Amino acid sequence: MSTSRRDFLERSAMLAAAGFAPRTISFDEWEAERARVPAPLRSAGKNCVVGSANGLHADRPSGVKIAYDKIMKGEDTLDAIIAGVNTQELDPEDNSVGYGGLPNADGVVQLDASCMHGPTKRAGAVGSLEGIDTPSKVAKAIMDYTDHIFLVGHDAKRFALAMGFTERDLLTPKSKAAFEKWKADPKAYTPWVKQPPNRMRPRGGFDEQDYYEERGIPWTHGTINMNAVNAAGDVSSVTTTSGISWKVPGRVGDSPVIGAGEYTDNTVGAAGSTGRGESNIMVCGAFLAVEYMRQGVAPEQALVNVMKRVIEHSEKRLLDDKGRPFFDLTFYAVTKDGRYAGACAYEGAKYAVCDEKGPRLETCAYLFKQAERPRRG
Repeated sequence: MSTSRRDFLERSAMLAAAGFAPRTISFDEWEAERARVPAPLRSAGKNCVVGSANGLHADRPSGVKIAYDKIMKGEDTLDAIIAGVNTQELDPEDNSVGYGGLPNADGVVQLDASCMHGPTKRAGAVGSLEGIDTPSKVAKAIMDYTDHIFLVGHDAKRFALAMGFTERDLLTPKSKAAFEKWKADPKAYTPWVKQPPNRMRPRGGFDEQDYYEERGIPWTHGTINMNAVNAAGDVSSVTTTSGISWKVPGRVGDSPVIGAGEYTDNTVGAAGSTGRGESNIMVCGAFLAVEYMRQGVAPEQALVNVMKRVIEHSEKRLLDDKGRPFFDLTFYAVTKDGRYAGACAYEGAKYAVCDEKGPRLETCAYLFKQAERPRRG
């Protein structure tokens, strides 16, 4: 994903022609910002990639392994993990990210993503992006070519097209069929807490995942997060998603929110999340995890602390009478020296890791046994 002088100048000219103001920086300055001495394969540091479980696959190259191999070749950590999450964004069988993602309540796929590059202290994000299958790359383009961090909606798409991205229909036959099945269900979940005019009344107080599984209707709030560190101690993170199924059009979750869906500090490490974005936004979970680690808290305990904070800041309607959440979030973290962890509310969740031991799934730390998980409806 390296950028030549010609490519940099051409893309900057394309932005200017489309009415966008590119970053006021020369290519030499831009290149110097990103230039790092490739990390030697043998070093006191550690190359490590960690993230959500969908970063590992048994039947095709895994995202964490793709990213790790690129880092071992000396490639930039952000370039590496964006290549890793692209495997999910471009997979038509994955209905939670990118192409084939489940749509909003109007049947439109809207994508969110964000990224942070530790060495240069820069970030990019995109929200409610339609018609572009790799929002992680668009987020990085915003970071690289503009003086902004976050673009949304129609103008985010206009920016992507100006940068040379290709438009496509993100609905696959599979995701379209899922939408039609949801739409036809008279008791289907909608994300409204109070009934608006001319809308279906939500079932109110139920576990949507259980409900859909019983009826064979696909449902997801899935996302892919990936964080990486190289042997030189450079850290990056990225999160990308199609968001919760059947969401209110225009809804943006935590994935593109810097400090919530992911966060990086090159002096400390990186963290990210998947799950109920609304609850994560309330505590700026990724930022909080990194801040705990800055204070010397080990990655696993830092993530457990964040999950506790999420529950403390949750509305009563989202908790049972014992204060346990009806939802879950999974957090992931890696430190500058290569330590890593995953944590969530309920036991059983896994997360993906790739380091010198190879790609694998490991078990998340948790607060509650699965048997303690409340069920609604």
